[in-house]
Amino acid sequence: MAVANIAGARLAVDIGGTFTDIVLEARGRRWTGKVLTTPRAPEEAVVAAVQEILARAGIAPGALKLFILGTTLATNALIERKGAKTALLTTEGFRDLVEIGWEHRFAQYDIFLDKPAPLVPRYLRLPVPERIDAKGCVRLPLDEAAVTALVPVLKREGVESVAVAFLQSFLHPAHEQRVREILKQALPDLWVTLSSDVCPEIREYERISTTCANAYVQPVMAGYLNRLEARLKTMGIRCPVYLMTSGGALCTLAMGAAEPVRLVESGPAGGAILARTVAESCGAPRALSFDMGGTTAKICFIDDYAPEISRSFEFGRMYRFLKGSGLPIRIPVIEMVEIGAGGGSIARVDDLERVQVGPDSAGSEPGPACYARGGEHATVTDADCAMGLLDIQRFAGGRVTLEPKRAEAAVLRDVAKPLKVDAAFGALAITEIVTENMANAARVHAMELGKTVEHYTLIAFGGAAPLHTARLADKLGIARVVIPVGASVGSALGFLTAPVAFQAVRSWYQFITTLDIAHANRLLDAMTKQATEVVRAAAGNAPLAAVRAAYMRYAGQGHEIAVTLPAGKLAAKDIAGLKRRFDTAYRALYGRTVPNMDVEIMSWSVTVSTKVKRAPRARALPRRTARPASKRRIFEPKLAKWREVPVYERTAMAPGARVAGPALIVEDQTTVVVTADFDASINSLGYIVLDKRSAKRKPS
Repeated sequence: MAVANIAGARLAVDIGGTFTDIVLEARGRRWTGKVLTTPRAPEEAVVAAVQEILARAGIAPGALKLFILGTTLATNALIERKGAKTALLTTEGFRDLVEIGWEHRFAQYDIFLDKPAPLVPRYLRLPVPERIDAKGCVRLPLDEAAVTALVPVLKREGVESVAVAFLQSFLHPAHEQRVREILKQALPDLWVTLSSDVCPEIREYERISTTCANAYVQPVMAGYLNRLEARLKTMGIRCPVYLMTSGGALCTLAMGAAEPVRLVESGPAGGAILARTVAESCGAPRALSFDMGGTTAKICFIDDYAPEISRSFEFGRMYRFLKGSGLPIRIPVIEMVEIGAGGGSIARVDDLERVQVGPDSAGSEPGPACYARGGEHATVTDADCAMGLLDIQRFAGGRVTLEPKRAEAAVLRDVAKPLKVDAAFGALAITEIVTENMANAARVHAMELGKTVEHYTLIAFGGAAPLHTARLADKLGIARVVIPVGASVGSALGFLTAPVAFQAVRSWYQFITTLDIAHANRLLDAMTKQATEVVRAAAGNAPLAAVRAAYMRYAGQGHEIAVTLPAGKLAAKDIAGLKRRFDTAYRALYGRTVPNMDVEIMSWSVTVSTKVKRAPRARALPRRTARPASKRRIFEPKLAKWREVPVYERTAMAPGARVAGPALIVEDQTTVVVTADFDASINSLGYIVLDKRSAKRKPS
């Protein structure tokens, strides 16, 4: 049956840079928890979290029917350059392609422009004589002796993993496959990644970069997943274990170990899936997902209840927000912006007396100063603590007891004194700068996608997001914010509603006027079979849906757009319809079409997935004023002054309850700051809805 519909106890874990979040659903109830991530051995935090939450719920490990994991391990290995020692075997004459990259400059007028260093150094980029042309025909046979001669080099250099990426191998993979056979025969323990497996698409730079990234993280990820699987079995957990992919779908452990590059945006993708569900529940077809945790903040646009999906992603950007300044990975990925703006982001004042926040983070070891675990630098969490916004006994579910005096001292030393202000205004400066960083990221992303951010509903989750979401909405001109139940573990919640899915992509260049329909049908059938087999391995006999697309463009253009193909076998009569579909999609994006221009297809894709239930809709309720549980003195962010405000317990607020800002709504794992110009209410699903006072709601 479909993963999304599995009955019984279901558990989801999201390993973040600071906290590992966990959600357990069983017997119609939900338990959530947080533990500090253990960077040196991430499985330790997972095991500790699982043991604790099962004990709290009184559920035996063997009763679990589903286990879903999301992790930032692949991302961190790439960004921190802590992957395996990797070599690249590529067509002779092209080993410097990964260093040359694109011909355009991402910062055109910067004469000191820094480019990201390739994952594989030049001395390990090894040329192999062979050549395949653009039609997939062999021009120069593979020199097998040359491949065999490289084996001693790989041994001498201590290479753990090899990326194999030849020109045009997406059309003719035999040379790459033969290289794998030769290498595995000589070095059985060597990890080998083929570009024709992980990225069988046109555009050599992106394809080779993706292959290198997969090879670089594969030993790390496979080792971690194997250790975790063994630990879970030792605990008595025998249920299927699935992984969240960057595209917002689930895959098996075996697929994750074989193609770990698909897991690069694993955790954040779960958050986007949760936001999609919340948007559907609230009837908000235009939503902006805002996920702020301990290390980073993620922003994603959701239109018509579907997150923006991209076929490429960049990691390790040298210049914040500048496309092209990072290394490309070509995989299905939910389109989002991720910046170093989490609770652990470190604040400082530069030589020009400007407050800088992030991208470096205190993480979980040593953590912010207020954790009293050895951290000394002022962070966003320290600023929130110094402003009185955090419940020091219930932070992270009581996992961490905060020390406000340490927070104030760090903020005073690192920010307030250099600015010649007191600790409260120093803390406000930190929170305002980090919020403005996030707002700027959202504005830039909106402009790139051609969207008007003011027309969106902000959906906030993650441990730190509810603290900053009202100010972020204010800066973006957004009038409504929704904070779901279990917001602090939002990404893990999203895992439980994700489908099992797989996207197969192949490049095959054709003009639509001369399209070889018979070959196109054979290609689509083969891709459908491949994707179905991958999904069936995880979903069993669940009903499946397939969506087929062609990536099309006007002849000679540099980029293509996805055009959905009609169901069933393609026939000659579909050619005209395909052109009309392309014109419609092109006009929707660019406002016009180009008459009398040939249209070409660059790549083809088939996405097979299980079906997911529609989210329940919130219903209208009569509102009543809620009663506060206590009061607390805070430095109110909007008013920029100390003020005593009411504090409300979220669990004690019934649907329909209304709160006027400024106020705090507290729960075990996070706090919602309702600023002076917002009112809060609880809808029928238990979500907190913030509405800007006297604001005319934009159409959603």
